[in-house]
This record gives sequence, C-alpha cells and structure tokens, in this order.
Amino acid sequence: MEQSWEEWLQARVTDLGLRALSYALLVLMGLIVLQVLFSAVDLNPVATFQAAWPLLGKAITLNSLLDAQWHLLVIIGLMPAGLVWLMDRHVRVDFFYQRRALRWQARTNLLGNLAFAAPFFVMALQASWNFAARAWASDEGSRNAGLNDLWLIKAVLPIGLALLALAVLIETVRLIRDAR
Repeated sequence: MEQSWEEWLQARVTDLGLRALSYALLVLMGLIVLQVLFSAVDLNPVATFQAAWPLLGKAITLNSLLDAQWHLLVIIGLMPAGLVWLMDRHVRVDFFYQRRALRWQARTNLLGNLAFAAPFFVMALQASWNFAARAWASDEGSRNAGLNDLWLIKAVLPIGLALLALAVLIETVRLIRDAR
C-alpha cells in the first residue's frame, strides 16, 4: 500500500522529533551528573569566561547547571506534544465514539479540533509570543547567577504551541478527508 503525503510527513516529523528529544534527554542526564559532581566537590563557579557567552554569561555556575536542567525538562515535556497528537496518543474521551464508524469518529475529532483546539491556539499563540517577546525586550536573565537570556526558554512556549498547532492542522486536513 502506497504511503500518503500526510503519513510520510508524520513519519518524518515523528522520527526527527523523537531523535532530537532523545539527545536532549541525554544532555539533561549529563547536566544532572555534572551538577551533582561539582556540588559534591564544592566547585562553584564551574568555569569562568573573559567575555560573556550567550545564555551562560561570564560563568557556568551550579545555578546555571540547575537552570539548564529545568529548561531542558520543559523542552522535553512540551516539544513532543505535536508528535503525541500526530500519533493519536492524546487524551480524549473515547467512550463517546469507540464503537462508532470511522467516519463518525473523524467527524467528532474534526468538531473537537474546530471547536476547542482552534480557539485555544488563536489565544495561546499570541499570548505566548508576547510572553517571549517581553523577555527578549527586557533582556531577562536569572537573578541567582543562573542562565542569562531567559527569552530562549520562554521562546519554547510559542514554538511548542506552534508545532502542536501544525500537528492539529495536519490532522484536521486528514479528518476533513475522512469525514466525507
């Protein structure tokens, strides 16, 4: 059976996304080990620089390692939301339609996407963009010798939501076809 462009795109996005998230998880584990190790030997700051580096500033500290862990945890938690949606593993109330025909299920999912997901994305994408833009404009950084440039992590919110919106759009196109 030949693969449709939607299935091809879904497979590629899923593979790339999961691969990137697996690397992020390895980095997170490495940061945890480093933070515990440097904390045990009471090494703080871990490294200092003559000039400020993006995100790190002039030093890598125990707090910046801890901040990086939290930031990666947010990325690992939010970024796969679109993949979960494309894989049809998201939460919903299946008992409403689990024994119904596929066309009826497609119509129900389409109605849910249009009635609930679309209005959510209209509001959330704008708000999350403003949230990240304010952090960028104010050059927000950590108050406790942690990471600088907090707009980077705050930008994950609109990016993650945009990827989720793209996944919902891809599914909606498929549902329109299947609901006929």
